[in-house]
Amino acid sequence: MSDKIKPHHLGRKAILYVRQSSPHQVMHNQESRLLQYAMRDRLRALGWREIEVVDDDLGRSAAGSAIRAGFERMVAEVCLGKVGAVAAREVSRFARNSRDWQQLIEMCRVVDTLLVDQETIYAPRQGNDRLLLGLKGSLNEYELDLLRQRSLAARHEKARRGELIVMAPVGYLKTDDQRLEKDPDQRVQEAISLVFAKFWQLGSARQTLLWFLEHNLQLPARRPNGDLVWRRPHYCMVYNILTNPVYGGTYAYGKTASELRYDGPISCKSIRRKPRAEWLSLRPGSHEGYVDWARSEAIRKMLTSNLFGANQAGAAKRGASLLAGLMRCRRCGRKMMVYYTGRNHDTPRYACMRGRLDSGEPLCISFGGLGVDDAIEDELLRVLEPGAIEAALEADQQKTQRDDEVLEALKRDLEAARYTADKAFRQYDAADPANRLVAGELEVRWNRALERVAELQTRVDKHVAETPAATPACAADFSSLMADLKVIWRDPTTDVPLKKRIVRELIHEVIADVDATGGEIILVVHWAGGVHTELRVPRRRRGQRKSTALEIIEAVRMLARKCTDDVIAGVLTRNDLRTGNGNRWTRERVTSLRNYHGIPVYRPDTCEAEGWMNLAQAAALLGISPRTLRVAAEQGEIEATHPLPEGPWLFNRAILEREETTRLVERVRSRRAHPAGSKYLQANLFESTT
Repeated sequence: MSDKIKPHHLGRKAILYVRQSSPHQVMHNQESRLLQYAMRDRLRALGWREIEVVDDDLGRSAAGSAIRAGFERMVAEVCLGKVGAVAAREVSRFARNSRDWQQLIEMCRVVDTLLVDQETIYAPRQGNDRLLLGLKGSLNEYELDLLRQRSLAARHEKARRGELIVMAPVGYLKTDDQRLEKDPDQRVQEAISLVFAKFWQLGSARQTLLWFLEHNLQLPARRPNGDLVWRRPHYCMVYNILTNPVYGGTYAYGKTASELRYDGPISCKSIRRKPRAEWLSLRPGSHEGYVDWARSEAIRKMLTSNLFGANQAGAAKRGASLLAGLMRCRRCGRKMMVYYTGRNHDTPRYACMRGRLDSGEPLCISFGGLGVDDAIEDELLRVLEPGAIEAALEADQQKTQRDDEVLEALKRDLEAARYTADKAFRQYDAADPANRLVAGELEVRWNRALERVAELQTRVDKHVAETPAATPACAADFSSLMADLKVIWRDPTTDVPLKKRIVRELIHEVIADVDATGGEIILVVHWAGGVHTELRVPRRRRGQRKSTALEIIEAVRMLARKCTDDVIAGVLTRNDLRTGNGNRWTRERVTSLRNYHGIPVYRPDTCEAEGWMNLAQAAALLGISPRTLRVAAEQGEIEATHPLPEGPWLFNRAILEREETTRLVERVRSRRAHPAGSKYLQANLFESTT
């Protein structure tokens, strides 16, 4: 027995402290734990009869980051003077940080408690032992730090070579030689590829999620133990797939950093995402990806641009405003906000309100958005018309492909469900019929799998029935699209987010200002290619949006000199013109327009008195063919009025009786030997209006 052990030490109890640093050590290093428990025999040999074992800290590190209830209870017992000795197989089991180590030594010195390990007995009241314990504590802390640094350096070096695969993400498997390869399950591969395809089509992670939820499609996920399961998708699942570089065939390591923060006396770790420049390793082309690296980078930029900020427009939403997020005030440089007015809150209005909201400044500028959006639409359609047919063909192909994508996903789910049902049947068939407890449970699982198969089969049949047979389109089917592109664009059923995405592809931003003296809105369009276009849009008064265009009013005013309301309505319809509300023209609507604007109705006697004639009447008066007269009017040789391209020519008798008109008729007659067309004196059965 050592001379350091006194009777008063043996009169108190001894505490044996047992600890292992991690749950992995507790599960696999059982021999080490048994050796620690064997220290009870050493304490009995030294003379202690009352021995208490404290093993509350199994699986907890002594580096100071974890709360150790067993260590705190042991120190509390020492402070009360109830402990004669504290023992551990190695003194490093007590603490690996100076704070806990020095606290234990100081408390043992005050109450005269010994420290016992496998080899030595330490008396903290003796200077040499206290010095030795201090050195051992410093060495234990330094040893732990050195081991951590070596392990971390080796880990980082392996990561720089692209050989450190901690865990394979869903859709990949880790090989024995530390590489990633695609999951051989074709259903998993197609599901992940479908996520990227739908995002590229829709342009938003949330819209991609809603598409999967709309069609009730599941996505693969991994449990903490590595098992693959199929779940109803949520936003984080879709976003993580889109932003993970591994799906672009790139090895990445060091994307996040762990930070320690304290909530009172409790410390907890938080994860912080690091900028790409701070990543430890980024190696494109390390393995086969679901998309190429260029497409992965384009997706990352699209996700970044969907965030609304000072220098980006944000994601295209469903509001009616076409330039939301793209409009900037020319006076202060701030982005203009959009708010909606009107009875149904569907009329956009742009306002520079940021200064007033942030700093209490006066309102900068504001104006209605309908006229501005119309002007931008006209510019866009002028740019888009040359490629309208090609875009329509591609859209038709994409629609067919989208229908096929849903059907293929449902068929993959059906095939997987049939396999699960077949597996459940084999398990049920292999069970002992006499063991009803097992057979009954297996029968329930089999029936559940069959119900899933029936459900998916019903969904497949329903989708096939609701999807019409696809017929390949050709360019001839869209031959009239260039003329109808404006109608399609402004159709209420056209997808608003799709139109906004087209605008964001072509326009970088629009700088706006208001000319109060001229009553105009000045727009400078910055196109994506670097070209700038200035537009001037008249400021409209309230209700002026749905008024009939001035060009139509002037055309009706001129046509009413010679045409009835029925004829005018037909001419306007033939020129594809609409009312302010977008309706076709009828006799009643033409009459209402005339009455509102004070346009006189057509009367034959008034027309005869004022000398107005159509093309046929004027040609008969001059004795030349209508074609010759029309060509002369088009060339400006005879003054005439042509209100609309697909409408009648109007001539006045006073102009036809001028001397220059007479000379023109004589020149025409002298140039031909025989009259062209029917004789001008021949009576017509029907009077022509053109």
